[in-house]
Amino acid sequence: MARDDARGARQSLGEWVAAGIRRLIADQGLQPGDRLPTEQELALRFGVSRLSVREATRTLNFLGIIRAAPRRGLTVGQFDMARIAEIVGYHHVLAAYPGRQLVQARLVVEVGALPFVAAGVAAQPGLLERLCELAEATEADTPDDRFIDAEIAFHRALVESSGIAPLVLFSDLLEAFFRRFHARVVAHRREAGVLQHRQLVELLGAGRQAEAEALLRGHLASFLAETEPPGRDGLGSPPGPSVAGGRTQATDWT
Repeated sequence: MARDDARGARQSLGEWVAAGIRRLIADQGLQPGDRLPTEQELALRFGVSRLSVREATRTLNFLGIIRAAPRRGLTVGQFDMARIAEIVGYHHVLAAYPGRQLVQARLVVEVGALPFVAAGVAAQPGLLERLCELAEATEADTPDDRFIDAEIAFHRALVESSGIAPLVLFSDLLEAFFRRFHARVVAHRREAGVLQHRQLVELLGAGRQAEAEALLRGHLASFLAETEPPGRDGLGSPPGPSVAGGRTQATDWT
């Protein structure tokens, strides 16, 4: 296949080469530290100039996928999840996704992670202690910026407690979410947010996973209700009940 046919119309030559290098690593089952072909060899392999190869390797090096070192050449790197998370979070802000999609993404990621969080908390008491510290770190009268920072820190720690590293990538959409809903969180959700974080930690500590999931779903669904009336998103009925004081209650969609 011709090179121009193999790459998409909007894909630069450097991007095409970078994709080829990623495929090479996957197809050959290379591991961190394994040697890669030289720039010259890659240029011949892909039929491009060394300049295009260098553009591709710079991108992959930035992401941690490969490493370039003097006298050692190119080697497979250790994927840098933290750096990818930073890029993904920035992308969410730039792309200006509809607020409803940000809420739906949080529902999928955070509620989906909660069974693994519950298992992690049961196996590692330190996780529960960390969540408890973060939940207790704010009060309703905490200054606005610190309150938002604490909200982000709590929910990020919640996802991290699942022990599923790739989910941390998507937890950084929290930054975009709180940029979008900052005013609403500050003006209307202080007391409820503080209380629900503490209730969530208590439920996880008591092993009451179903109630914890219901509480978290209701906590997030209240934002979904504000973006559009239920039933118009193709997802069916509202995401579910909330829990207050250990009792399951219907989510208030009004």
